[in-house]
Amino acid sequence: MSTLTPIEIEQRLLRLPEWDYADNAIHAEFEFENFKDCFSAMSRIAFECEALNHHPEWTNEYNVLKIILTTHDAGGVTDKDFKLALAIEHIVEEDED
Repeated sequence: MSTLTPIEIEQRLLRLPEWDYADNAIHAEFEFENFKDCFSAMSRIAFECEALNHHPEWTNEYNVLKIILTTHDAGGVTDKDFKLALAIEHIVEEDED
């Protein structure tokens, strides 16, 4: 799997306004109403990660979830990262409804 160029990454991020590109990865931070809602979203994201066989670096502090996506095997950001980012966005959007 080949890595995307910084220009390709920035173009794709236009569809993901919650995400930024830095340190050879894409990053996002999501805030939920409470810990339970945050953990629930993380659980649903975990199933998507398993389905895509791609796992994020993430941290959770009370109601805030921070996610870093990069494809370690490829040495940078790939299509795989954007597929997972889009899936995460759909899960988070469902929580907001």
